[in-house]
Amino acid sequence: MNEHRLELADVFRIHEADFLTTWGAMLSPSQKKAIRDIRDCRTAVLGGHVEEYDCGHRVILYNSCRSRSCPKCQAMARAAWLAEREKELLPVPYFHVVFTLPQQIGRLALQNPRQIYSILFRAVSDTLLTIAADPKRLGAAIARANSIFTANSQHWPNPTRSKLCATTAARSNGSSMPRPPSADPNKYSNI
Repeated sequence: MNEHRLELADVFRIHEADFLTTWGAMLSPSQKKAIRDIRDCRTAVLGGHVEEYDCGHRVILYNSCRSRSCPKCQAMARAAWLAEREKELLPVPYFHVVFTLPQQIGRLALQNPRQIYSILFRAVSDTLLTIAADPKRLGAAIARANSIFTANSQHWPNPTRSKLCATTAARSNGSSMPRPPSADPNKYSNI
Protein backbone atom coordinates (compact mmCIF):
# COMPACT_ATOMS: atom_id res chain seq x y z
CA MET A 1 0.00 0.00 0.00
CA ASN A 2 1.25 3.50 -0.82
CA GLU A 3 2.10 5.70 2.14
CA HIS A 4 0.36 9.09 2.14
CA ARG A 5 2.71 11.94 1.25
CA LEU A 6 2.23 15.10 3.29
CA GLU A 7 0.58 17.83 1.21
CA LEU A 8 -0.13 21.50 1.77
CA ALA A 9 -3.79 20.58 2.39
CA ASP A 10 -2.67 18.37 5.31
CA VAL A 11 -0.70 21.24 6.81
CA PHE A 12 -3.77 23.48 6.56
CA ARG A 13 -5.99 20.83 8.15
CA ILE A 14 -3.58 20.34 11.06
CA HIS A 15 -2.54 23.95 11.69
CA GLU A 16 -5.34 26.11 10.26
CA ALA A 17 -6.93 27.01 13.62
CA ASP A 18 -3.62 28.08 15.19
CA PHE A 19 -2.59 29.96 12.06
CA LEU A 20 -5.88 31.85 11.83
CA THR A 21 -5.77 32.67 15.53
CA THR A 22 -2.39 34.34 15.02
CA TRP A 23 -2.71 35.76 11.50
CA GLY A 24 -6.42 35.65 10.62
CA ALA A 25 -7.01 39.35 11.24
CA MET A 26 -4.32 40.23 8.68
CA LEU A 27 -5.58 37.94 5.91
CA SER A 28 -7.87 39.14 3.17
CA PRO A 29 -11.12 37.27 2.43
CA SER A 30 -9.55 35.86 -0.75
CA GLN A 31 -6.54 34.55 1.21
CA LYS A 32 -8.86 32.86 3.72
CA LYS A 33 -10.84 31.37 0.82
CA ALA A 34 -7.62 30.02 -0.71
CA ILE A 35 -6.82 28.24 2.57
CA ARG A 36 -10.32 26.70 2.66
CA ASP A 37 -10.14 25.70 -1.02
CA ILE A 38 -6.76 24.01 -0.66
CA ARG A 39 -7.80 22.31 2.60
CA ASP A 40 -11.02 20.92 1.11
CA CYS A 41 -9.78 20.06 -2.40
CA ARG A 42 -10.55 16.48 -3.43
CA THR A 43 -12.24 15.64 -0.15
CA ALA A 44 -15.82 14.67 0.71
CA VAL A 45 -16.44 18.30 1.70
CA LEU A 46 -16.65 19.25 -2.00
CA GLY A 47 -18.61 16.13 -2.96
CA GLY A 48 -17.67 13.57 -5.54
CA HIS A 49 -18.82 10.50 -7.38
CA VAL A 50 -18.18 6.76 -7.49
CA GLU A 51 -16.63 5.23 -10.55
CA GLU A 52 -17.26 1.54 -11.02
CA TYR A 53 -15.27 -0.60 -13.43
CA ASP A 54 -16.42 -3.70 -15.36
CA CYS A 55 -14.36 -5.86 -12.99
CA GLY A 56 -16.44 -4.60 -10.05
CA HIS A 57 -13.71 -2.36 -8.61
CA ARG A 58 -15.10 0.91 -7.27
CA VAL A 59 -13.23 4.17 -6.76
CA ILE A 60 -14.47 7.29 -5.01
CA LEU A 61 -13.38 10.41 -6.88
CA TYR A 62 -13.76 13.67 -4.98
CA ASN A 63 -14.30 17.02 -6.68
CA SER A 64 -11.46 19.50 -6.93
CA CYS A 65 -11.69 23.11 -5.79
CA ARG A 66 -10.35 24.52 -9.10
CA SER A 67 -8.76 27.38 -7.20
CA ARG A 68 -5.86 29.14 -8.89
CA SER A 69 -4.07 28.97 -5.52
CA CYS A 70 -4.36 25.19 -5.21
CA PRO A 71 -1.19 23.22 -5.96
CA LYS A 72 -3.21 20.08 -6.84
CA CYS A 73 -5.56 21.82 -9.26
CA GLN A 74 -2.94 24.01 -10.89
CA ALA A 75 -0.10 21.49 -11.34
CA MET A 76 -0.78 20.97 -15.06
CA ALA A 77 -1.41 24.67 -15.71
CA ARG A 78 1.79 25.55 -13.84
CA ALA A 79 3.82 23.03 -15.86
CA ALA A 80 2.41 24.40 -19.13
CA TRP A 81 3.11 27.99 -18.04
CA LEU A 82 6.71 27.14 -17.11
CA ALA A 83 7.25 25.38 -20.43
CA GLU A 84 6.03 28.50 -22.26
CA ARG A 85 8.31 30.76 -20.18
CA GLU A 86 11.30 28.50 -20.92
CA LYS A 87 10.74 29.12 -24.64
CA GLU A 88 11.15 32.86 -23.99
CA LEU A 89 14.56 32.56 -22.34
CA LEU A 90 17.64 33.71 -24.19
CA PRO A 91 20.16 30.94 -24.90
CA VAL A 92 22.63 32.26 -22.30
CA PRO A 93 23.32 31.50 -18.64
CA TYR A 94 21.34 33.43 -16.06
CA PHE A 95 21.97 34.47 -12.49
CA HIS A 96 19.59 35.18 -9.67
CA VAL A 97 19.39 38.52 -7.85
CA VAL A 98 17.30 38.80 -4.66
CA PHE A 99 16.04 41.92 -2.89
CA THR A 100 14.41 41.42 0.51
CA LEU A 101 12.43 43.97 2.49
CA PRO A 102 13.18 44.50 6.19
CA GLN A 103 10.83 42.57 8.46
CA GLN A 104 9.05 45.74 9.63
CA ILE A 105 8.08 46.61 6.06
CA GLY A 106 7.11 42.98 5.45
CA ARG A 107 4.42 43.38 8.08
CA LEU A 108 3.11 46.46 6.27
CA ALA A 109 2.95 44.44 3.05
CA LEU A 110 0.41 42.11 4.64
CA GLN A 111 -1.96 45.02 5.15
CA ASN A 112 -1.06 47.10 2.05
CA PRO A 113 0.19 44.58 -0.52
CA ARG A 114 -0.58 46.57 -3.66
CA GLN A 115 1.23 49.70 -2.47
CA ILE A 116 4.24 47.95 -0.90
CA TYR A 117 4.79 45.53 -3.80
CA SER A 118 4.44 48.35 -6.32
CA ILE A 119 7.17 50.30 -4.53
CA LEU A 120 9.34 47.17 -4.28
CA PHE A 121 8.93 46.34 -8.00
CA ARG A 122 9.85 49.88 -9.06
CA ALA A 123 12.83 50.12 -6.69
CA VAL A 124 14.29 46.78 -7.79
CA SER A 125 13.82 47.48 -11.48
CA ASP A 126 15.25 51.01 -11.21
CA THR A 127 18.23 49.76 -9.18
CA LEU A 128 19.17 47.02 -11.65
CA LEU A 129 18.67 49.20 -14.71
CA THR A 130 20.67 52.08 -13.21
CA ILE A 131 23.58 49.91 -12.12
CA ALA A 132 23.67 48.01 -15.42
CA ALA A 133 23.55 51.23 -17.47
CA ASP A 134 26.48 52.77 -15.57
CA PRO A 135 29.51 52.71 -17.94
CA LYS A 136 31.77 52.04 -14.94
CA ARG A 137 29.82 48.87 -14.23
CA LEU A 138 28.23 47.16 -17.24
CA GLY A 139 27.22 50.04 -19.51
CA ALA A 140 24.36 48.07 -21.02
CA ALA A 141 20.67 47.25 -20.94
CA ILE A 142 20.04 43.97 -19.18
CA ALA A 143 17.48 41.26 -19.78
CA ARG A 144 15.53 40.30 -16.68
CA ALA A 145 12.50 38.35 -15.51
CA ASN A 146 10.54 38.98 -12.33
CA SER A 147 8.92 37.05 -9.53
CA ILE A 148 7.93 37.77 -5.97
CA PHE A 149 7.91 35.60 -2.87
CA THR A 150 5.83 36.61 0.12
CA ALA A 151 7.29 34.38 2.84
CA ASN A 152 10.76 33.25 3.82
CA SER A 153 11.88 29.71 4.70
CA GLN A 154 10.62 30.15 8.26
CA HIS A 155 7.22 31.12 6.77
CA TRP A 156 7.43 34.60 8.24
CA PRO A 157 5.76 37.09 5.91
CA ASN A 158 8.81 38.67 4.32
CA PRO A 159 8.34 40.03 0.79
CA THR A 160 11.27 39.26 -1.45
CA ARG A 161 11.70 40.50 -4.99
CA SER A 162 13.52 38.01 -7.14
CA LYS A 163 15.10 38.81 -10.50
CA LEU A 164 16.51 36.42 -13.04
CA CYS A 165 19.14 38.25 -15.08
CA ALA A 166 20.80 37.08 -18.27
CA THR A 167 24.59 37.07 -18.31
CA THR A 168 24.56 39.02 -21.56
CA ALA A 169 23.34 42.52 -22.36
CA ALA A 170 22.92 45.04 -25.16
CA ARG A 171 24.88 48.30 -25.19
CA SER A 172 23.19 51.57 -26.10
CA ASN A 173 25.05 51.64 -29.45
CA GLY A 174 23.35 48.36 -30.43
CA SER A 175 26.35 46.10 -29.93
CA SER A 176 25.89 43.16 -27.63
CA MET A 177 28.02 42.59 -24.57
CA PRO A 178 30.08 39.46 -24.66
CA ARG A 179 29.08 36.93 -22.08
CA PRO A 180 31.25 37.23 -18.96
CA PRO A 181 33.95 34.56 -18.75
CA SER A 182 32.25 33.16 -15.68
CA ALA A 183 28.53 33.03 -15.00
CA ASP A 184 29.34 32.84 -11.29
CA PRO A 185 27.07 35.44 -9.67
CA ASN A 186 29.48 35.79 -6.71
CA LYS A 187 32.04 37.29 -9.07
CA TYR A 188 29.66 40.17 -9.73
CA SER A 189 28.10 40.47 -6.25
CA ASN A 190 29.91 43.75 -5.52
CA ILE A 191 28.19 45.57 -8.40
